[in-house]
Amino acid sequence: MKFKKTLSAVLAAAMCLTFAACSNGGNSSENSAPENSAPESSAPESSNNEGSTPESSAPENSAPENTEPDSAPVRVVALKGPTAMGMTKLMSDSEGSNVYDFEIVAAVDEISPMVAQGSADIVCVPANLGSVLYNKTEGGVKALAVNTLGVLYICENGDTVNSVADLKGKTIFSSGKGATPEYALNFILKSNGLENDVTIEWKSEHSECLAALLETENSVAMLPQPFVTTAQTKNEGVRVAIDLNDAWDDLGVDSSLLTGIVIARSEFVENNPEAVNEFLSRYHDSVEFVNNNIDEGAALVGKYDIVPEAVAKKAIPECHIVCIMGSEMKSMLGGYLGVLAENDPKAVGGKLPDDGFYYAG
Repeated sequence: MKFKKTLSAVLAAAMCLTFAACSNGGNSSENSAPENSAPESSAPESSNNEGSTPESSAPENSAPENTEPDSAPVRVVALKGPTAMGMTKLMSDSEGSNVYDFEIVAAVDEISPMVAQGSADIVCVPANLGSVLYNKTEGGVKALAVNTLGVLYICENGDTVNSVADLKGKTIFSSGKGATPEYALNFILKSNGLENDVTIEWKSEHSECLAALLETENSVAMLPQPFVTTAQTKNEGVRVAIDLNDAWDDLGVDSSLLTGIVIARSEFVENNPEAVNEFLSRYHDSVEFVNNNIDEGAALVGKYDIVPEAVAKKAIPECHIVCIMGSEMKSMLGGYLGVLAENDPKAVGGKLPDDGFYYAG
């Protein structure tokens, strides 16, 4: 297995803290950002075991069998952040085999071309982007799992924001334009009557938002985990002003805030159903391992340069990493996309995806 890492120009100093989050974190990443979606030498994209997941568990030190020894490896792409963090045990177990080719990228903009060009088979993306790609490719992708719940937070380098209402007149640094962060924030602002009273300054990556937050006194930024923890380790004056999960729930909508999902090219799914199911099983076990073994999981996150180990150790419990599949995935994701579509149809690619979008396994 080979690992290709696309590293953005991020903060030079070593960081400590990648659920938010998706992250989303995104994210994710947060791993986001985010799931769908970074700290030093890493860009996005918390453990949360809500939701029913398969009751399977891979041995901690077992290397997966190569069930297709003569085939090309499955090409898997994730954003730095929670989505990539949850995958690290699978990455470690797969070393030395030719089953998977993992790539971790820094920006969501890198992902869509990979799907369109067929250069990736399985991809972790912001939750709404899966629907956008499904509509854009006329059914060319399928949703396999929800992998990151809400990991987005409004952070302040100061102490003037304590509620959504306090954002009036503020400028918010944010990344994720065109993905879950933008549409989730817009929905919350609009629902609180603030859509014309807040300026959003869009950055290309979460790491840029982090830098702006740290450099500007009394500034506000929307960040996924692990960037929230990273910011707080670098400046004790940075605080979480608003948890977007709470702000979303306060609106009384019949859905939860999601950050990231796993999608795959429909052609790949149809031609390789066993490989898809095998990946999902191993990915679920990897998520369980990272959530339940913080120290070991953090070491793997650091090993693969997603975020430094010390940052990951603090961030994993806040990253809401999950692997929810099947009917529960469909219900959760469908409800979330429905809220976005009602507020802004373009958030989901113009229309809600039909049942063909959801992989039943």
